[in-house]
Amino acid sequence: MTTGDKAKRATVGIGPVAIAGFQMPDGSYWMSQTQAAECVGKPQRNAGRFLESKGIKALRGEGYTPDTIGVDSADQVRGQARFNALPLDVVSAYWLWEASKGNQQAIALCYALMTETLERRFDAVFGVERSEGDRNALLVQRLERAEADLTALGEAYAEPDLLRMEVEQLRQQVRV
Repeated sequence: MTTGDKAKRATVGIGPVAIAGFQMPDGSYWMSQTQAAECVGKPQRNAGRFLESKGIKALRGEGYTPDTIGVDSADQVRGQARFNALPLDVVSAYWLWEASKGNQQAIALCYALMTETLERRFDAVFGVERSEGDRNALLVQRLERAEADLTALGEAYAEPDLLRMEVEQLRQQVRV
C-alpha cells in the first residue's frame, strides 16, 4: 500500500467485539494492529513483536513492516487519520501464533472463526441462508463455550501438573 491510499471504515462484529474494519481501494480488507492484538487480549506492542519474528518474515518477506493507512475523510474518526494496519492474512497468522503459544483467548477465537468458515461453506452447498446477526450470535455462543471448555480443561490439568512439580522438587531435594 502506498501512503496515498485511503481506506473506507466500517464496524465489523467478531462475536461480542465490534472492531473497525477497513477496505482498501484494491478491495482488500485490513484492521488496525492495535485491534488485532486486543482481540486476543494482548497490547499493541505484542503484535509488533510478532511482526519482527522469523515466522512472519518467512510468510511476508524479510523486510515486512505494517503499512500506515489513511482513512477517507468522510469515515475518519477524530485523531485517527493514519495508523498501522495489517491485512487479514497477517492478522490470522498473528492469532494462530498466539494460539500456538497457549493464549486461551486466541485459541477460542481461532476455533470459533474456523468453525464459522466451515459452516458458511456447508451452508452455501446445502442452500442454508443465515443473517449476519444470526451468524454473529452463533459465534458469540461458540466463543463462550470454547472459553468455558478451555477454563475447565485448564482446571482439570492444573492439579496433576502441580503435583508433578512438587514431586520433581522433592526428588531434587533428595538428590542434593
